[in-house]
Amino acid sequence: MMKLRMAMIGGGEGSFIGPVHRMAARLDGMIELVSGAFSSDTEVSIKTGTALGLDKARIYGDWREMLHKESILPEEIRPHFVTVVTPNYLHYAPVRMALESGFSVVCDKPLCLDTAEAEDLLDIINNTGQLFCLTHNYTGYPMVKKARELVSSGELGEIRMVIVEYLQGWLSDAVEAAGNRQAVWRVDPERAGIAGAMADIGTHAFNLAEYVTGLEISEICSDLSNTLPSRVLDDDGSVMLRFSNGTRGTLVASQIALGEENNLTIRVYGSRGSLTWRQMDPNSLVVMWPDRSTQHFRTATTFDEMGTLSGFHSRLPAGHPEGFIEAFANLYRNFALHLSAKLEGKDHDNRFDYPGIIEGIRGMKFLEAVVSSSDKNSEWVAI
Repeated sequence: MMKLRMAMIGGGEGSFIGPVHRMAARLDGMIELVSGAFSSDTEVSIKTGTALGLDKARIYGDWREMLHKESILPEEIRPHFVTVVTPNYLHYAPVRMALESGFSVVCDKPLCLDTAEAEDLLDIINNTGQLFCLTHNYTGYPMVKKARELVSSGELGEIRMVIVEYLQGWLSDAVEAAGNRQAVWRVDPERAGIAGAMADIGTHAFNLAEYVTGLEISEICSDLSNTLPSRVLDDDGSVMLRFSNGTRGTLVASQIALGEENNLTIRVYGSRGSLTWRQMDPNSLVVMWPDRSTQHFRTATTFDEMGTLSGFHSRLPAGHPEGFIEAFANLYRNFALHLSAKLEGKDHDNRFDYPGIIEGIRGMKFLEAVVSSSDKNSEWVAI
């Protein structure tokens, strides 16, 4: 397949998520970065782009200028897609302009600031025919694919209960007051939106629960707290879940769980069997049965060769750990496969999936319902 050309908005010097996207995009040799507006500070953007080896003529201090100039370049050098890795409040406008300028888009999560913006982007995607990927990267892990397969095949029986937790401790202290760049904007409603921890990590937990089970969450009851009095947005919250088929569940998202690193865990309990997956041990999937021994599935072992969906999403032999970057790269690879097929007039194999605009809209509706429920003294609210 052709190598796809990528432009980037955001991700300048000092960014966490920008380098993650760049590493993931180039991991399989299918994508090359050709241009970028990495920061609203032109000097920072030029410094970042120069360090990445880009042509200085294609490094910009303004994303609008970049999208305009890159869109009128000859077809053989213009980008095939644009990646947006800015803070939440700067997702909607760049994504909208990129789509309308003829580019497919990869965007970090959450999608934008509210459902109205999200649904407007859906209309634009439908009208332009461009592709869109939202980087809920945890769905890219091979053992998450295996968990989804086990549920969809019916091996676990009827799903009865889902427990998903995402625990971090990095905001246990007021690190934003000390100038932590990530914390400064994530606790600011002007830049983060209506939620804090729920927007940052709760949306991942929500997306993972729906992805693994194949079920939609229809109602929620939430209790959010801003543990530190200096904060306006939530840094901790618990949510009870009702799925569309009657399944019950719970979701906990906290960034003040002192000592926790990046502890995302999902447990799915069925009428025949149950499973557990933990992001901090991503190569393992534990499946429990009432009438036989517990099974431990491992990434890239003999049961899981390249012919399987989970095997396709592994790059290394068993026992060679794959993690966060590889899961991210799986989304980029699947998106690249789809975009290449589209450009060549071929059909895309939908088994090689990635989150898109619908997942983005679901995430925004979840956040609005969570905040509404908590504000109403934990009333049940429909999504």
